[in-house]
Amino acid sequence: MFFLFRKLKQLADIWLLQSDSNIKRPKRAEVNFLPNFPLGEDGTSLERLRLQIVDEVTRSDKNLPLIEKLMQTTFALRRNEIINDELPVGEILERWPALKMESQICAEFHRITNLNLKNHFYAELDRHAPRLQSLFRKKAASKGKVAEVLIQLFVSYDLQEQGDVYVRRAAVLRALPAYLHEDDSTFLRLWHVEQSDDPDIEDIAVGLLMISARSTDTTLFCPERIAVVIEGNRVIELPTLADTFILLFALTFALHLSYPKDLANTFDFTQKVLMGLDEGNLKNLKPRVLSLKNDLLAV
Repeated sequence: MFFLFRKLKQLADIWLLQSDSNIKRPKRAEVNFLPNFPLGEDGTSLERLRLQIVDEVTRSDKNLPLIEKLMQTTFALRRNEIINDELPVGEILERWPALKMESQICAEFHRITNLNLKNHFYAELDRHAPRLQSLFRKKAASKGKVAEVLIQLFVSYDLQEQGDVYVRRAAVLRALPAYLHEDDSTFLRLWHVEQSDDPDIEDIAVGLLMISARSTDTTLFCPERIAVVIEGNRVIELPTLADTFILLFALTFALHLSYPKDLANTFDFTQKVLMGLDEGNLKNLKPRVLSLKNDLLAV
């Protein structure tokens, strides 16, 4: 009887340990996944600071340094609400409106990963862009559906200003899903303002809305503006595809969202190869992502 009791206690201890580790286990190699409250702070005091953030964000003349300081102090409360309380995304963004600001999306990503979002992403994207384009064009010269999609993209790209870094980045990001055999039609939605009053985005869980007054060859890479869409709602708008894509990537960390299913390979490549997050699990990359990584780094 004693041995049975001890065995049951051991199993219970293992279950509790596993349960706790499941709660706090980083999803994508986050350094600060679920931090403790700051010393001397509790839920009540941090809630007062949260209300102060809401007030500051609504002001026309925002005190950006103060918002940054308050967001840093309330980071643990925010992560607890997102991870443990599992609040709906709409409610999170309503409670924490600073997460709709470009500066705070970047700052939140840094709080979670200790990585500078834009500096790292653009350095790696620009470094690999020539090699990626070479691989994509080589694939376009073959046969099949992937080649057809890539041909159409590069025909339009070759009509653009080749020295424009924004066009070059956009071309790589548009071609990447096709090369990885993924369909971005659900993730990336085009909206020609002259054709309809409202964009059809209700079915987009996580994606981008490319907004243009009219359809032109530049729309594929450089529309007038692009919006981050989460659960059918526009969160933030920016002028370039690369900026919008990487902010959406950061929001998947900040809001603890799953990657879009249709673009799982693209986001995995961005996370582990371009951003260098969770490099220890490169062996778990899917075959197409691993093949692209190996081809990219072969030179």
